Amino acid sequence: MPSAGRTGVGTNQEDVRRHNLGTVLGHVHRAGRISRAELTARMGLNRSTIAGLVTELESLGLTEQVKPSGTRISAGRPSVDVRTRAGAYVLATDVRVDGLTVARVGIGGAVEARATGPIPSSHDPEAIGDSVVELMRLVVKDVKADAALVGIGVSVPGIIRAEDGLVRFAPNLGWHDVPFAQILADRITTPGRPVLGNDADLGALAEHLRGAGVGVDDLIYLSGEVGVGAGVIVGGRPLEGSGGYAGEIGHLPFTPDGKLCHCGSRGCWETEIGAPAIALAVGCPPDRVAALDEFLNGVSEASPDLRTVGRNLGRGLAAAVNLLNPRVIVLGGYLRALYPLVSEDVDAGLGAHALTAPRELVKVSVPGLGGDSVLLGAAELAFGALLRDPVACLATACHDVESVLAS
Repeated sequence: MPSAGRTGVGTNQEDVRRHNLGTVLGHVHRAGRISRAELTARMGLNRSTIAGLVTELESLGLTEQVKPSGTRISAGRPSVDVRTRAGAYVLATDVRVDGLTVARVGIGGAVEARATGPIPSSHDPEAIGDSVVELMRLVVKDVKADAALVGIGVSVPGIIRAEDGLVRFAPNLGWHDVPFAQILADRITTPGRPVLGNDADLGALAEHLRGAGVGVDDLIYLSGEVGVGAGVIVGGRPLEGSGGYAGEIGHLPFTPDGKLCHCGSRGCWETEIGAPAIALAVGCPPDRVAALDEFLNGVSEASPDLRTVGRNLGRGLAAAVNLLNPRVIVLGGYLRALYPLVSEDVDAGLGAHALTAPRELVKVSVPGLGGDSVLLGAAELAFGALLRDPVACLATACHDVESVLAS
């Protein structure tokens, strides 16, 4: 048994310091700019400790100290503000059934560059991996020489095994047990492995941290694409389930003996409110579902069929409200463009089926981050290692971006 001497104490002190360093960076990362006085209040540490941590983050190229902004409201020496610097970035990828988006996202959550492209029609994972890497090459062309790549995060519309990035099931891509994290790792020569997450889970994460759910501890983000999934925040923490597979709300039974779903069942909720159902209601041809937002934006008045989709959306949301009692429900994907057209029908379906007490507490909202919720959620996933331990992460980060992407 190892002794509990000075080495153990020193190690513990170092662990605490690194933990505090990551916590300070997390506050600055999420706020973009925050005063040292506010950091002191939030963390419960003394001013000299906070000053030391901030100085270390500055030496790592992650933050900088600047004169305080705004009007002083108290006497005495003004506190210095701390803001992010462009010293670290991640690559975030959103894999959708109808296309791909890759972005370079800096510390602080700002999108510095983005590229979009079609998804291979075969949905072959290897071909998609090649396409993702091509888009990554585009977004790192103008990256600063001293900036460090600290992570790669990927959103996939499917059930992800968190421990190794295995896509257990992505019905709308036709994937079963696809090792997509490894497929990308084989093409990208970074020390760290790409991390994968479910699209709805990542949308919920981003909206909770930066969007319509800031300050809200109980939230549902509904990802409405070809399929429908839910990311759930309960008590300020993500609801993951025992295997990380929670949130497949689109596959809850909705219409007995209804339409055949991509998952193999019949009557799933997503068959009534997913992109194919919306497209049918607005006259969008099946081969143009990728342009569904354009069709919805061109609708001035909802048709009876579209209003039916709205009522079905409200009825399904009522089940989620009764089960989870959220404060906010954020409608993402195509549902973001649908909701303004059928909000009264959604509210009617919700009111008819939700219990009064939880219904009175919930607000239905469009994303505060627009169409970037899932993409920024993938970025937050990729920043995880840096925010846990900035020193260790930067020690293995890539500064030579030309060597990152295999030719």
